Amino acid sequence: MDVLYKAHATASGGGREDGRSRTDDGKIDVKLSTPTEMGGKGGDGTNPEQLFATGYAACYLGALRLVSGKAGSPVGPDTRVHSTVGFGKNDKGEGFNLDIELKVTDHGLDQAKIDELIEKAHAVCPYSNATRGNVDVRLSAA
Repeated sequence: MDVLYKAHATASGGGREDGRSRTDDGKIDVKLSTPTEMGGKGGDGTNPEQLFATGYAACYLGALRLVSGKAGSPVGPDTRVHSTVGFGKNDKGEGFNLDIELKVTDHGLDQAKIDELIEKAHAVCPYSNATRGNVDVRLSAA
């Protein structure tokens, strides 16, 4: 693979519980805390699932804009990708896994066209390619 860009981040402290995660350039510097639903104390920090959800939503929106533009049916300027990332025990083996949903709204296209484009974006998006075969990602558009 011809790598075009590399992001660098470091997690420290307690990791999920009372830790920090920071990019090398300081653009992201967040406190981490484990949600009570996962047995943590809660708290005012974020967690890896929230960070993954924001990254996936942004990346998938970029892929959708790319494929829709190339198809001659660009999504509208108000298009949104709503990402839900769940965390749970892996039912296919040891450890844990993710449960992911992506929903596209405010796209300005007819249903048949957006349904075609969300599948094409799923084939292009690096997050989708990274999860394919490991995590089921449910796609929808409203």
